[in-house]
Amino acid sequence: MGKVTGFLEIDRQVAKYQPASDRIRHFREFTIPMSEPEVQKQAARCMDCGIPYCHGPTGCPVHNQIPDWNDLVYNGNWDEAIRNLHSTNNFPEFTGRVCPAPCEEACTLNLEDAPVAIKTVEQAIADKAYEMGYIVPQPAVTKTGKKVAVIGSGPAGMAAAQQMARAGHEVHVYERESKPGGLLRYGIPDFKMEKNFIDRRVEQMKGEGVTFHCGVNIGVDLPVEQLIDGHDAVLYCGGSETPRNAGIPGVEFVGVHDAMPYLVQQNRRVGRENIDSTGWPSAPILAGGKHIVVVGGGDTASDCVGTAFRQGAVKVTQLDIRPQPPEKEDKLAVWPFWATKMRTSSSQAEGAIREFQVATLEFVGDEDGNLIGVKCCQVDDRRKPIAGTEFIIKADLAFIAIGFSGPFTDSVLKDLGNKLTLNTDRRGSTNVVANDRDYKTSVDKFWTAGDVRRGQSLVVWAIREGRQAARAIDEALMGSTILPR
Repeated sequence: MGKVTGFLEIDRQVAKYQPASDRIRHFREFTIPMSEPEVQKQAARCMDCGIPYCHGPTGCPVHNQIPDWNDLVYNGNWDEAIRNLHSTNNFPEFTGRVCPAPCEEACTLNLEDAPVAIKTVEQAIADKAYEMGYIVPQPAVTKTGKKVAVIGSGPAGMAAAQQMARAGHEVHVYERESKPGGLLRYGIPDFKMEKNFIDRRVEQMKGEGVTFHCGVNIGVDLPVEQLIDGHDAVLYCGGSETPRNAGIPGVEFVGVHDAMPYLVQQNRRVGRENIDSTGWPSAPILAGGKHIVVVGGGDTASDCVGTAFRQGAVKVTQLDIRPQPPEKEDKLAVWPFWATKMRTSSSQAEGAIREFQVATLEFVGDEDGNLIGVKCCQVDDRRKPIAGTEFIIKADLAFIAIGFSGPFTDSVLKDLGNKLTLNTDRRGSTNVVANDRDYKTSVDKFWTAGDVRRGQSLVVWAIREGRQAARAIDEALMGSTILPR
C-alpha cells in the first residue's frame, strides 16, 4: 500500500498546533492543516504489512480499511478515498478530530515509534471531500413504509439514523437538547471539534429523509410507550451521562462541580445558546482569575483543563490517583494493543500541573460555605493513603471528572420502570442490557446502542454500535438486510 519504500524514505509528520499562548485566547480549533502533498506523503508511509492490525479488531472499532484509503490518497484519488472511508465510518470528520487513534497504536511502524499518521490522513480525507463537494445526501431509492424512532442524537443515534434512512425507513430522531449532536455538541469542547461539522451532517441527513425533533425529552415530554406504539422500532441511544459518585467529603461547598455541567455550559456559550440545559445545573460556572483543581485523569478532565485556561484561570492542577506511567511502553509485551504510557494532551500542554498517585481526601471550605482548597495525600500502589503525606492545594473551583455511571434515570429508564432489564457492573455503572449482535432489549420493539448499552466509551465505538444496531433493526423489520455490520 502507498509507496513501497515510503516508510523507509519519509519521516512521520502530523499536523502542528498553534502555540499554546495563542490558542488559549479562543475556543476555535487550533490544529494547522497539512497541505495536500504533505498528507499524500504521510499516506505513502503505509507499508504492505502482512497483517494490518490497524483496521481491527485491535486497531479500529469500525474496521476502517486504512491501507486501502492510504493508497488512494497517495495516488490522489480523493473521491474513491472518501467512498471507501464512508463504507465503514459515517462521520470521519468527527473521529479524525477526537478519536485517540488506537489504529496508530496498532500500526506495524509503531514498533519503531513512528506509526503512519492515520488520524491526520482520515481528517484530511473528510475535509477534502467537503471541499470538493463529494459529501451530498444519499436518499433511499425505495421506501420500505417502516417507521423508526431514535432516542438521542449523539454519534450512535446519528449513525444509526443515517443507515436506516438509507435503507428506506422513515426515521425520526428525538433529542432532549435544543440542537442535535448529543455530547458531541455539548460535551466535547469546540477547540477539539467545532460544531459546524455536526451541522453539515445534520443537513445531509435531513436531505436523506431523517426528521429531527429537538427539545423533546422522551420519558418526560413524551411517554416511551407512545413512541413505541407509533413506530415499528425504537432505538435508544441516550448515552452515559450520570456522573460517577466520588464520595469525597465537602462536595456541597460552593465551587465544587461535576465536570459535565461545566463543559456543557461553555459549549452552549460558544454556540450562542442560553446556558440553561435539561438535566444540568444552570448557575454560571466560570474559571476566570481563579485557581482550579480537576480531579481525574481522563479525557473529560483534560477538557476541563483546556476550558479553564481559555476562560482565564490563574492556575490549573490536575489530580490523578494512578501512578505516573512510563515514558515508553514495552512494545513486545503490549503491541498491537493500546499501551499504558505517559501521554500529554494538548490541554495539559497548555500549562497544567499534573499530580500523580494522589488521592483527593476532601474539599475544604470557609465559614461561608465557599471552596478554598482541596486536601490530598499520596497513595501506595494499592491506592491506599500514605500517612503523613497530606497537603492542601488552594482552589476556588474544583471539577470532578472521574467518569459516568450510566444514563440519566429520570426519563426513559424511569418511564419504562421494571420492563427494561438493567445491568450493574463492579464499578456500579448501570447499563441497559442488550447483546452486540441484535441490540434488542427486554422490551418489545425497543433496541439500544452506544454508551447507554456498553458504558462510557469512545465516539468511534458509538458509531460502530449505531451502525450495527441499524443493521439489526433493518433485518428484524424486513427479514433481511444489505446494511454492513
